[in-house]
Amino acid sequence: MHRRTIFIAACLLLLSAGAAFASEAGGGHELPWGNLAYRIINFVLFIGLITYFFGKKIKGFFQGRTQEIANEISSLEQRKAETAASLAGVEERIKNLEQERKAILAEYQAQGEAAKAAIIAKAHAAAERLQEQAKRSAQNEIDQALEAVRADIAEKIVHAAERLLAERLTAKEHAELIDQYLTKVVLN
Repeated sequence: MHRRTIFIAACLLLLSAGAAFASEAGGGHELPWGNLAYRIINFVLFIGLITYFFGKKIKGFFQGRTQEIANEISSLEQRKAETAASLAGVEERIKNLEQERKAILAEYQAQGEAAKAAIIAKAHAAAERLQEQAKRSAQNEIDQALEAVRADIAEKIVHAAERLLAERLTAKEHAELIDQYLTKVVLN
């Protein structure tokens, strides 16, 4: 893996150096191969020394960083799953909320209908009681009026009978009639 990185870096250096010298080549200058070779060797040695002395630390740093990134990705995936589960729970509660709302509305509507029916039943019962009371009051007034009329008629009949008797009865018949009534009252 390190060799491949070093090889790629060297190729890139050669390509960039070749492009730089190609731009100067139009001016009649030749490519100084010795100088280029010295620079390439210098670069390869520099990369080799850095790799030799700091390779393990650099490798450890990048492996540690890779592990941290993997842990963060794992943590994010876990949080994503938890959030998805939480979202599903919230969506389910929202669905249940709509059903609960409908159930509550139906329950209140049923309670309202029951209250309405109870109020109507009480009103009908009260109306029937009032009608019964009105009938009894009217019947009592009719009975009292009939009683008053009967008493009045009886009184008029008694007065009329007294007048007729007074006109038709003689004193002797009157005395006999009184004696008969007194005998009946005493015997009873």
